[in-house]
Amino acid sequence: MKLRPALETFGRIVQINWVAPVSHFSAVGGIHLSLTLLQPREKTPCSPRMNFPFSDPTLERNFKGHRDVVTSVDFSRNMKQIVTGSMDSCVMIWNLKPQMRAYRFDGHREAVNSVQFSPSGHLVASASRDKTVRLWVPSMKADSTEFRAHTATVRCVNFSGDGQSLVTASNDKTIKVWTVHRQKFLFSLNQHINWVRCAKFSPDDRLIVSCSDDRTIKLWDKNSRECIHSFFEHAGFANYVDFHPSGTCIAAASTDHSVKVWDIRSHKMLQHYPVHTGMVNTLSFHPAGNFLITASSDSTMKILDLVEGKLLYTLHGHQGPVTCVAFSRTGEYFSSGGSDEQVMVWKSNFDTHASSHREPTVSPSPTQQSPSKRLQQPPHQDQEAQSHPPERGVPSGLTNTLEHIMGQLDILTQTVSIIEQRLTLTEDKLKKCLENQIEIGRHLQRKEED
Repeated sequence: MKLRPALETFGRIVQINWVAPVSHFSAVGGIHLSLTLLQPREKTPCSPRMNFPFSDPTLERNFKGHRDVVTSVDFSRNMKQIVTGSMDSCVMIWNLKPQMRAYRFDGHREAVNSVQFSPSGHLVASASRDKTVRLWVPSMKADSTEFRAHTATVRCVNFSGDGQSLVTASNDKTIKVWTVHRQKFLFSLNQHINWVRCAKFSPDDRLIVSCSDDRTIKLWDKNSRECIHSFFEHAGFANYVDFHPSGTCIAAASTDHSVKVWDIRSHKMLQHYPVHTGMVNTLSFHPAGNFLITASSDSTMKILDLVEGKLLYTLHGHQGPVTCVAFSRTGEYFSSGGSDEQVMVWKSNFDTHASSHREPTVSPSPTQQSPSKRLQQPPHQDQEAQSHPPERGVPSGLTNTLEHIMGQLDILTQTVSIIEQRLTLTEDKLKKCLENQIEIGRHLQRKEED
């Protein structure tokens, strides 16, 4: 029996991805081994799995350099760089070209909660717990300007589509809009009664959407500066909200373990995906509008087909909560970050047949609103079939072998991670020694001159 067909019957595909050595800021190279289990796609009579038009996502790159939880990630427009923010108070720019080092930007005094490239790619904005927003030039010099944006933690920062404005959201319960040039304050939106987690411009820059711990998601008219509608969360609150690329819908990642999609014209909920077992931290729309990816504290990412209204993939890559995820500008790649301090870059593959800006459709029944349950709890007839295994079922010996391989890979991954940490500590010590030698050399030179 060939291994790949056997694995196909075990799940969708078990992918063992080796990632070539990657240099990060402290010049530590490492090999990361990741075991990614992709849950089976939903099978229907009209679209059997063997004829499914999509390929599986693959892990392409892995970066390690942050020293705490990675909180935010974004791609540059030209796909040459990724920016990340972290609880370690650093902003890092990762170069996707092999063998190029990353840049570490130190400026914030506390955790960085949100980062984003400007539409042109010439600036990076970062929001921090230190109540400030910084605008960086993404180069080795790390030039930046700082402005005190709020009177409490700044949770989110977002550029307008034309790159001329910034919107920020804060624990001071306000949303503020600024000019990028000279960081001039324009106006404030003040109707939330608790911390504001996120605020985003619509694709045409006419609207702003925000979500808060007050269990509301508010839609604002940028010109009139008025709240034009409030959506209510009953079982939790939204951690993150964003516009569909068409500008007609919004999606919210909620603490009640689900994702909801609303039509901003009719104000009706179009889709509800209770697909996670932990709170959903963030989400990202594919630029074509057909797919949505979510990141959760249950350590998984889910890829949703918005046109069909169903779950496509469950991705396991991070050890611990997945705290951020974002598609690239073309949708060819997506990147994720987690509490394991790692940044992963994945190739989408499934978007080969994606058309542009198709809107989500209404899910007419609760069963269609929760596709993950259909995946995780097969129909009764499937359970009966499992009690009488078909000829192509997975032998118990092969299952045990695969579980053993997974256990060994986990041990290997942890070993490599420990080695990387030790290398980082060693390099930090060497760097400190080098700095001391330089300082001693300068001191001796000054003495000779005197």
